[in-house]
Amino acid sequence: MPVFSLDPAQTAWCAELRALGSERLRPLAEKGEPGHVNRPLVAALGELGLIGRLFDAGALDLCLMREALAQTCTEAETALALQGLGAHPVAAFGTAGQRARWLPEVTAGRAVAAFALSEPDAGSDAAALALEAVPESDGWRLSGEKRWISNAPEADFATVFARTTPGAGARGVTAFLVPADRPGLTGSPLDMLSPHPIGSLLFDGVPVGPADVLGEVDRGFRVAMTTLNLFRPSVGAFAVGMAQAALDATLAHTARRAAFGGVLKDLQAVSHQVAEMATRTEAARLLVYAAAAAYDAGAADVPKRAAMAKLLATETAQYVVDAAVQLHGARALQRGHLLEHLYREVRAPRIYEGATEVQRTVIAKELYAR
Repeated sequence: MPVFSLDPAQTAWCAELRALGSERLRPLAEKGEPGHVNRPLVAALGELGLIGRLFDAGALDLCLMREALAQTCTEAETALALQGLGAHPVAAFGTAGQRARWLPEVTAGRAVAAFALSEPDAGSDAAALALEAVPESDGWRLSGEKRWISNAPEADFATVFARTTPGAGARGVTAFLVPADRPGLTGSPLDMLSPHPIGSLLFDGVPVGPADVLGEVDRGFRVAMTTLNLFRPSVGAFAVGMAQAALDATLAHTARRAAFGGVLKDLQAVSHQVAEMATRTEAARLLVYAAAAAYDAGAADVPKRAAMAKLLATETAQYVVDAAVQLHGARALQRGHLLEHLYREVRAPRIYEGATEVQRTVIAKELYAR
């Protein structure tokens, strides 16, 4: 399939997802409490088969899902993506027992997952993580803190990355599947700008054993990077969806808003701004699709493409949403306005799953390596 064109079935599916977002999921999202897991919304995503599709679909399908939902219900998009991010390591690296225990619960929307990589002093520099896995006769005990973890502390389990070999950098990290009811595991919510749940997890000698390892001991960084390489282009798709929603709102507003003896769109300064917003959004969309298609094809340059897609799409979305607010004026700053909501949502993707600066570092490293 050409990366610059969707086939009729894909186009129809995206339209169906947008309709589900506005008609079925948006009402549930509006009943949720900001900063907390919206379990009825997660359950609805499971009932609609969208969570299950995360683990069967390729990267392009994942991007189409996230972009379409982001246009009509960012909360549903984020809840879906977080289920995928937290549980993808289980689907890709888990044992038969781990998959049988957790994946049916996740896909049905009954269990909430978390991806616990970031720490107070190891965000962008993920290889510097310090959550300690102290060996004992039958496994390890985890001690330390994870912070800025989506769905924490309310998730039912987390994919947790801990240091099993001190001083080994990325080579000494192991991924563990840690259920929320393990003794010594506590957490607290963080009051953040974006409305989805984010918190910290505290590990006070939390016991884990060989049956909890995802993948191989000391090879957990591969689990993390494999997951991020899949989800980075789809973060870009989320951003493109938000940019498109802001663009659509701007087109409608500027076409009808009376000003200076006409409507706003008649002003060249306005129409040229809208043209720039549309062009940048389409460019970001195409780069996201290209990165996803490369992932699905098993291309060697996926890390570079994924980083480029996330970089351009998230920076573009920030620009488009900000421009949309400017063209709407004061009404866009009112609590509850679509653009006020998007303005809070759009900032975080430039930081999480690798900040913009990290993406540039990845791109440059890949370029010079070749």
